[in-house]
Order: sequence, then structure tokens, then C-alpha cells
Amino acid sequence: MISLRARDLRDLNDDELANRLADTRQELFNLRFQAAAGALENSTRLKLAKREIARILTVQHDRGTSKTRQKVQS
Repeated sequence: MISLRARDLRDLNDDELANRLADTRQELFNLRFQAAAGALENSTRLKLAKREIARILTVQHDRGTSKTRQKVQS
């Protein structure tokens, strides 16, 4: 799975973002399992998966806060 930058993630709609988050979490689970079994070849992929999850959650949080601000200002 290719890692996306935050600006690329902002271009995705909410459903695509949720699917991307689920896929990345599943990938992180699999990587952790491989690491525990000693079969992980590229340990930096763990770090990248965690960062991507953080980016996705940040974009989702930003969207939630901007929607809340719009409701308050209306």
C-alpha cells in the first residue's frame, strides 16, 4: 500500500478515508503479527503505517472540527 501525504488524504471523501483507515489498520495488525513471529523483513513499514493512521485520523478530526465551527457560526 502506498503512503499518501496529508494533502492527498484531504482530497478523499469521508467513505474513502474510512476505508483507507480500515485498510491501514489491518496492514498494521498484519505487520505486528509478522514482527512477533520474526518474519518481518522491513521494520520501517511499521513506523510508516502508524504515521499514515495518524495522518488519516488528523484529517478526519479536522473535518469534524470545521463542520462544528460552521454550525456554531450559523
